[in-house]
Amino acid sequence: MAGSAHLPGARPSTGPIEGSFEKIQHGSRAFLKTQVALAIAGFSTFALLYSIQPLLPVFSLVFHKTEASASLALSVTSGVMAFCMLVASSISESIGRKPVMVASVVSSSLLMALSALVPEWWQFLALRALMGVTLSGLPAVAMAYVAEEIHPRSTGLSIGLYIGGNAFGGMVGRLVIGVLTTHIGWRDAVLVIGLVSLIGNLTFWRLLPPSRFFQPRRFSPAALGSAFIAHLRDGALLMLYAEGFLLMGSFIVIYNYLGYRLLAPPFNLSQTIVGLIFSCYLIGIFSSAWMGNLGNKLGRRRVLWVGFAIMLAGTALTETHSVILIIAGVALVTFGFFGSHSIASSWVGMRARHARAQASSLYLFFYYLSASVVGTTGGVFMQHWGWNGVVFLTCLLLLTGLFLSWRLSRMQPLPTV
Repeated sequence: MAGSAHLPGARPSTGPIEGSFEKIQHGSRAFLKTQVALAIAGFSTFALLYSIQPLLPVFSLVFHKTEASASLALSVTSGVMAFCMLVASSISESIGRKPVMVASVVSSSLLMALSALVPEWWQFLALRALMGVTLSGLPAVAMAYVAEEIHPRSTGLSIGLYIGGNAFGGMVGRLVIGVLTTHIGWRDAVLVIGLVSLIGNLTFWRLLPPSRFFQPRRFSPAALGSAFIAHLRDGALLMLYAEGFLLMGSFIVIYNYLGYRLLAPPFNLSQTIVGLIFSCYLIGIFSSAWMGNLGNKLGRRRVLWVGFAIMLAGTALTETHSVILIIAGVALVTFGFFGSHSIASSWVGMRARHARAQASSLYLFFYYLSASVVGTTGGVFMQHWGWNGVVFLTCLLLLTGLFLSWRLSRMQPLPTV
């Protein structure tokens, strides 16, 4: 997740003096309130973004759209979100962390509920595009709030709990909407997700303590652009950004189009059962922590490739005609994805020597851009070549990722300062 650091060249203005307050620590009532609030917000953000993924076959049927066209319901949101995240964290430098996060989650919930009511496909897509703008505020700013308000001894726990809320929200959103669609229809299911998220996000607004260590800073587009250019000139960072693109692209096409295969003959599974498969997300919550810890012990350059190899094995299993083996394949893809994503994203923060928030924003830009570009491209492969086409595209991405992992393992680390 992207945080926000001081922009290069930005000048601090008057603000709270850090010594006048004590930062929030684990074990305090304020820490509990903060973590519950951030978990709710992270949960709802990822539920709002990804819950419609199991509905892509439904959109194809109801709106008479191809697989690629139906995937725009997710791709347009993630694509717009990718661009908006580049500036959201920097805008929060001027107007504050909590206002940006609250506006993000509350407006996104309202847009989700409204999208259930519009009759036309283009109207639905327009609202999903607007959600890309509004959803960008929370992931772009949450890490900055944690870094400023939480005591350093409790920061790791705080971030871990927040990211766990993200993954859990992505899983539950997909699972619940699949079950609800079977019983009450997709429009009512989307409306329920939007309204429940709204209630949760209003709770987030009330619970989250106000910023006490935030200091407003002048927003400088020129300094922001200079920071981005400097990061893109670093060969290792550029490869890590590519790894984020390849990881998300491989992951999203499997999850986007597996439902089409399992709902059709010879499997003929129900929407509820297909939705239950997304409970594999729980494996990702474990693998991100496990592989992240392994990377700390053995070195990231020695571990990053492992996740890509595991994803390749899982992708191969999805070619079988056994539901059990397909589910096992999805579990392996999920394990490898979250594990390598945690290593690559943390490596970005370590590699960047300045403007780390902007370095992380670029990683997330390529990460979410892939969900849009590769997510829709996968629909073209599915439309013309079926599941074999999806597997071919996924393997191509993963093999490229393996090659870049090898290149990264041979990159000289920056000198210690």
